[in-house]
Amino acid sequence: MNKRHITSAISQSFGKFASKKFPKWFQKIVNASYVSLMGLDMSEFHSSSTYKSLNALFTRRLREDRNFSLNAEDFISPCDSFISECGEITNDYALQIKGMRYKCSELLGDKFSTEEKNFISDGTFINFYLSPKDYHRYHIPTNLKVLKAVHIPGKFYPVNVPSLKKRVNLFIENERVVLLCETTNKQKFYMVLVSALNVGVMQVSFEPRIQTNADAVKPSVYTFDNLYLDKGTDFGCFEMGSTIVILAQKDMLEAKVNAGEHVKYGEVIAKLNQI
Repeated sequence: MNKRHITSAISQSFGKFASKKFPKWFQKIVNASYVSLMGLDMSEFHSSSTYKSLNALFTRRLREDRNFSLNAEDFISPCDSFISECGEITNDYALQIKGMRYKCSELLGDKFSTEEKNFISDGTFINFYLSPKDYHRYHIPTNLKVLKAVHIPGKFYPVNVPSLKKRVNLFIENERVVLLCETTNKQKFYMVLVSALNVGVMQVSFEPRIQTNADAVKPSVYTFDNLYLDKGTDFGCFEMGSTIVILAQKDMLEAKVNAGEHVKYGEVIAKLNQI
């Protein structure tokens, strides 16, 4: 029988609490307290009192979608986040934070072929950290086709900056969902959704069979033939906050952001080069 890691149990317990619908009067207090404690900016969302659980508040949708560039060469941020690190992939290594590197091939796991992994050699990586106060939904950064999704069970260590500085291979140890994507120009990149403590669920709306922080102990693979998604499409959420990693093929992206910057979903963060 597989023994689950303590971080999984903690995240499940928190998830049960967050999903519980308390009496309306008490739920208002819980929600308002969370908004105040975390410093949430609710200007683009409904009042905190309208959400029937803490989890509903976590996964809140924008009242109105944001305007963003429809230019094909503009690659937009998939989320509201802090850029914890970005740069070039060198000899299969990227940074989880300055001074702490990991192997991209290990992050992707063993369900991608050598050929599928090699295209990011000397490519670009961008790490997006979504804090508990951020908008937790994620969106498609450019018109694309999803070729493959792999769910890799794992642990649920915190992914905030202090944790990134202390724990080696944090992204690799944590549970994650890896998406292999192809742009309309046949350029390929990965979007990796990384779990974190108290983030027991990562929703992927186009593949409901992906069930995170469940009973799975081995990676699950999902392939798609004609799954096209438009730029800006909401394709799921973290049920609190976590990290997204983008790994792009060489010369595909000309990054317009730097580590240490805050970005919002819809902002142009890179230019798509014609390869």
